Amino acid sequence: MPAADTQTVVKLLREYAQRTALRGGNPYRAKAYSRASDSLAALAIPLHVMIEEGRLTEIPGVGDAIADIIAKLHRTGSHPSLEKLRKEVPAGVLEMLTVPSLRPEKVLRLYKDLGIGSLAELETAAKEDRIKKAKGLGAALQTKILQNLAMAKSGEGRLHLHRAAALLAHARDSIRKSRPELERVTIAGDFRRGCELVDDLAIVAEAPKAAKTSKAPAADGLQVRISDRKHFGAALLFATGSAGHIDQLQALAAEKGFRLDADGLHKGRTLIAGEETDIYRALGLPFIEPELREGRGEVELALRGKLPKLVNDQDLRGILHCHTDASDGTETLETMAKATRQRGFEYFGVADHSKSAHYAGGLSVEEITEQHREADRLNKRFGKDFRILKGIESDILADGSLDYPDDVLERFDFVVASIHGRFKLDRKAQTRRLLRAIANPRTTIIGHMTGRQLQRRPGYEIDIEKVLRACAKHDVVVEINAHPWRLDLDWRWHQAALKLGCMISINPDAHSIPELDHMHWGVEMARKGGVPADRVLNAMRLPEITRYLRQKRRPLSRAA
Repeated sequence: MPAADTQTVVKLLREYAQRTALRGGNPYRAKAYSRASDSLAALAIPLHVMIEEGRLTEIPGVGDAIADIIAKLHRTGSHPSLEKLRKEVPAGVLEMLTVPSLRPEKVLRLYKDLGIGSLAELETAAKEDRIKKAKGLGAALQTKILQNLAMAKSGEGRLHLHRAAALLAHARDSIRKSRPELERVTIAGDFRRGCELVDDLAIVAEAPKAAKTSKAPAADGLQVRISDRKHFGAALLFATGSAGHIDQLQALAAEKGFRLDADGLHKGRTLIAGEETDIYRALGLPFIEPELREGRGEVELALRGKLPKLVNDQDLRGILHCHTDASDGTETLETMAKATRQRGFEYFGVADHSKSAHYAGGLSVEEITEQHREADRLNKRFGKDFRILKGIESDILADGSLDYPDDVLERFDFVVASIHGRFKLDRKAQTRRLLRAIANPRTTIIGHMTGRQLQRRPGYEIDIEKVLRACAKHDVVVEINAHPWRLDLDWRWHQAALKLGCMISINPDAHSIPELDHMHWGVEMARKGGVPADRVLNAMRLPEITRYLRQKRRPLSRAA
């Protein structure tokens, strides 16, 4: 039997992960197999080479045990443990694991109790009300399945930004090591465009000698394009996309009597431009940042000289909306503040959960007093160049009021008002709930406005435009929650927020020191939404934001 190729091993290892999850037991084992399969999908070096050179454990998430499994899958196309697992449930059952929030034990119940053996059968059963009648399953699960089926179909095989970043970084490093003659090894595809979910893993590299542009052999899921110096920029442009953006550039080129393809911009047989910047310039355009290349009017804006100057990581001066071990974070206030300062920021905005978030260790009034006393002590030690800003993530209660009475909320420098429960209120009631919170004079920022979690749950139903209008009216800042599972507010609404007059805050929602670096993903979303630095709250220097927050705390006449 011939050895299994990389693509086949990826599929087999993913199946191994899914069947292990259905078996139960240690959930981390199944997750480890799943992560390893993702890493294999982004492998830039042929699998047989990695095996022959004993380098499997260099792959992210692959230890000795998983390396042995991969080697056997490659050599034989199967594994004894996988064959044993295959006898327990048919292949169609695995499809149901792609439905967000549908846990393996529920999938097993659906199969054993109702005989549901595929995604199509699951959808039919839910629409026929068969699930809600089953003991131990019920109406709530049926509703969730119907809500999340579309998400399962659209999100299959797509990676969160931070996961794609790790895989692509490893792939780039592997290419550099295995092909030292290659230059300008550059990540392209969806990731370069800052898409919130990535399914187009692509790298472009320049070779000293290459026949224009070619594709190097790689695993399914990672495309490596090799180009010579003359055509590199065009290859990068096309590998980055999007299709809509490329179509618009090609139409503009045709209007000017040019031809644009992956080999460059041509007039007749003559190459006019082969570098990205030169191609845009020859078309009469300024360079269009990759995050804007979605075919959503950016070419027209560029022609009119109206492209925004996008915010970048260096523009941000401080961090807001972070948690400590006073609620559900892992580190002390001092540790989080010091880590923020070490990253070059001027302020750290603590915003632990409020008292109603009992599941997250929400702070009592006494604990607030203690935290503020600690912040004052630390601020004296930090001096004038760095400051802890005293905030709270106050739950928006079901009626739209904020957690804590006004006299407690007045103690904070800022208040992030967020919804953490009652997601199933209808669109009108949920919108009304948010509007009341926005009208509260103590509200500074609306946190993760729609409550979505990418590939886990859809956002709750609200009238986003009406909410944004209210934020603009009441001078309430709109959060871009930078946690890679959230990235909320969706970038597609950023222009509407800006046009209405809203300020934006890019917040990491960090619960640990590593999560402080989520800020980068928030910046990516802001760039994709066309947000400039002068509309970002935490691009303000410490004296500016201190004045801004002090003004916000003045008694206002607006109705709550």
